Amino acid sequence: MSSQPPLGEIPSAIRNAPGEPVIRNVNWGGLKTLYVKEVRRFFKVQLQTVWAPAITTLLFLVIFTVANGARSPVRVGGETVAFADFVAPGLIVMGMLQNAFANASFSLLVGKIQGTIVDYLQPPLSTAELLAALTGGAVTRAFCVGATVWLAMSLWPGVHVMPRHPLAVLWFGLLGAVFLSLAGVLTSIWAEKFDHAAAVTNFVIAPLTLLSGTFYSVDHLAPAFRAFSHVNPFFYVISGFRYGFLGTADSPVLLGSAVILAIDVVLALLCYRLLKSGWKLKS
Repeated sequence: MSSQPPLGEIPSAIRNAPGEPVIRNVNWGGLKTLYVKEVRRFFKVQLQTVWAPAITTLLFLVIFTVANGARSPVRVGGETVAFADFVAPGLIVMGMLQNAFANASFSLLVGKIQGTIVDYLQPPLSTAELLAALTGGAVTRAFCVGATVWLAMSLWPGVHVMPRHPLAVLWFGLLGAVFLSLAGVLTSIWAEKFDHAAAVTNFVIAPLTLLSGTFYSVDHLAPAFRAFSHVNPFFYVISGFRYGFLGTADSPVLLGSAVILAIDVVLALLCYRLLKSGWKLKS
């Protein structure tokens, strides 16, 4: 007799018929694996990726508070707050933004330079899953740096960083981290060497971050500079994040949330299209 199974039946050792996809929806296992890989990558050198940025950001606070002290209160949204309390939230989110970009702009770029980009493109991950894992790893690093800086500032004398609106802190921290993570992925796709990514950091990310009201209230600027600040998306992230700590902001919180959310959506769609097309990734 023939040992072949009846037509239409599949041996128990074979879980799927030939041509039938094993992963039908989201590859959660692959998504988790790539995310964990990205997190472990920066945690292996956490002295450089987490603690060093936190210390650098804390030094900014020390220098500016020593230079100004309590003699220079800042007026924000009709309220007067101590300079240290004003600048601390901006420094926290500034560190988060810069490190989210640094992490995301490194992943694909180092793969292209070292010839290991196939490790990202070959696994059975969809474009959305690849983008989500890269972004998630960068956002995790941003929150690690932010939490470390916040903890250090909470122990620093004369600085009050207890949030008044914790949900606003988390929301704008998430929006800003996703914004810079997607910008980092976009840079990583475009760049062909580390100099290209460094140029974006030095000539785009750093200036826009420093000129976004981190160390000053934009209400005190001349009209032209105030108008420039209001077209700078970093301004809305920092203003909304500061609102979570102070209860007041330089701009409407809902407007800032809508602006950054719209930018995140646009950047996500752009990164998705470029990753799917393999632009500068596939030979």
